[in-house]
Amino acid sequence: MKKITVIGAGTMGNGIAHVFAQSGFNVQLFDISEAALERALVTIGKNMDRQIAKERMSEGDKKAALDRLHTGTNLAKSVSHADLIVEAATENKEIKFNLFKQLDELAPAHCILSSNTSSISITKIAAQTSRPDKVIGMHFMNPVPVMKLVEIIRGYSTSNETMNAVVEMSTSLGKVPVACNDYSGFVANRILMPMINEAIISLHEGVAGVHEIDTIMKLGMAHPMGPLQLADFIGLDVCLSIMNVLYEGLGNTKYAPCPLLVNMVAAGKLGVKSSEGFYDYSSGVKNATVSNQFN
Repeated sequence: MKKITVIGAGTMGNGIAHVFAQSGFNVQLFDISEAALERALVTIGKNMDRQIAKERMSEGDKKAALDRLHTGTNLAKSVSHADLIVEAATENKEIKFNLFKQLDELAPAHCILSSNTSSISITKIAAQTSRPDKVIGMHFMNPVPVMKLVEIIRGYSTSNETMNAVVEMSTSLGKVPVACNDYSGFVANRILMPMINEAIISLHEGVAGVHEIDTIMKLGMAHPMGPLQLADFIGLDVCLSIMNVLYEGLGNTKYAPCPLLVNMVAAGKLGVKSSEGFYDYSSGVKNATVSNQFN
């Protein structure tokens, strides 16, 4: 596999495109928004500059990687020669289902269709196509250029050939592929999201404040950031979406999203992306002052 198409130029998509281009692959980054593609190229350039500053990349390496990276807003053209497609669109079941129907029609017959979904069933995504044996999950971690893990999710019909090819591909990126089966939330989010949800419940019930909860988890459990700050970083809308997938897929009330999380998303308080969540980011950095409604 030499030609890669990444669908979606957001945080995950531009990180995935960055890593593939840096690793020597020809990459086509697709998005319906030209502005999103322009922002992605700026982000990728800045992230590569950080690697240069840390002596993990040279100026020549950066230029070569960017030369291998192309963008486009025409889906048919973007996937017409792809050997592997990595979908990194919005974490919405219907959007992904409709997208995979299109990809199945437009991509070459040999092309593997993968999804960066963090919770949605690979088997159900594969069922939208005529090539379920060539559909697989590649769940990268954020920030993609830094994090080593790729959670590889095998759908019900995913073939051994597809599995082996994607594991080998992930290894060639300098990542550590770890396989799991197709159950709601897979492994990473089935464990992580209930922890975040429980932290929000603890806040909602007045057990402790935002700073106290995050500090206890950082100092007591050696977490690099507290669960509420992490939720802001992931996006509260994404956290809510994953909790809903867990709740619906596993049918257990322990996965029901906290009412505070539901209300914050409804109010547009999505975390870093909206400049306000459990913390205030309007000044460009995490503000130590938390709104009283969360105390």
